[in-house]
Amino acid sequence: MTQQALFKTSPETALARPRLGFLGIGWIGRHRMQAVLGTGSVDVAAIADPSPDMAAEAGKLAPEAKLVSSLDAILDLGVDGVVIATPSAMHADQSIQALERGVAVFCQKPLGRNGAEVQAVVDAARKADRLLCVDLSYRFTEGMRRIREIINSGELGHVYAVDLVFHNAYGPDKPWFYDPALSGGGCVMDLGVHLVDLALWALNNPGVGAVSGKLFSGGAPLKNTASQVEDYAVATVEVETGAVVQLACSWKLQAGCDAVISATFYGTQGGVAMRNVNGSFYDFTAERYWGTSRETLTTPPDEWGGRAAADWASRLAAGERFDPAAQELVTVARVLDRIYGR
Repeated sequence: MTQQALFKTSPETALARPRLGFLGIGWIGRHRMQAVLGTGSVDVAAIADPSPDMAAEAGKLAPEAKLVSSLDAILDLGVDGVVIATPSAMHADQSIQALERGVAVFCQKPLGRNGAEVQAVVDAARKADRLLCVDLSYRFTEGMRRIREIINSGELGHVYAVDLVFHNAYGPDKPWFYDPALSGGGCVMDLGVHLVDLALWALNNPGVGAVSGKLFSGGAPLKNTASQVEDYAVATVEVETGAVVQLACSWKLQAGCDAVISATFYGTQGGVAMRNVNGSFYDFTAERYWGTSRETLTTPPDEWGGRAAADWASRLAAGERFDPAAQELVTVARVLDRIYGR
């Protein structure tokens, strides 16, 4: 059953075209605005960004929106939801600030720099009874949707091994990513969050057992997570189903291409995998395996990048409020904490 089916609302509870604010409107924020507007179910009422040029450019997509200077200014306009695309250190506080004003939140990942921050946001959403979602966008690829359906159908038998990889040959270009006080961590926080989320989501959110990880910086073991961030990591996560999840992620790896991204699930009766195509960050193919045979499930093109934001906007317009599935965000954050040894 889909999340939408679990949280159906009556026409009487639906909002009359929710009014949204956008906080942070760089490339990602602008792309998510396009996706949200594409639903035809919401209006953009306010835009805030430290760069006047960025705000003005985004304003071209929503000419009726007011260009304001802060989250407070957005909230003072009486918006129904806010899309947050600011640096990671701000996510939790800004999300809580909006939720405490009765405003739904769609936030970029990570929602917080550690499990405690994420739990505080989820608690605020529960108390306010407002819809909280995070931009875990790879869930919305056609490949992962098909993979999850096949796993949950039982056709693979007992899924006992999961391998996930996300290597980025470049790494972030903003200095705050490399300051653990601001980012919460390096490639695990930036990329590993997607891998842990995909594994647990595809397996229908089993309980988590033992977690171990190894972190590296510049090719050497990371010595101090308080002063350095990792640029390479491997981790093992055991879940209550008996499956073992292995993941690896990195920045600036000598990978021979822009990116190496994959999620593979092996069962006693077959396997499924999603992989990026020709080093692309955006193009994926999904396949199903039986022994030495394979079947193609999905191929590019697939415009998946804005689907998480569009889904949140559509659910908000349908009148949805707090979704208990938000607690899954805390589970993922706590796995990351354990990979970091904290």
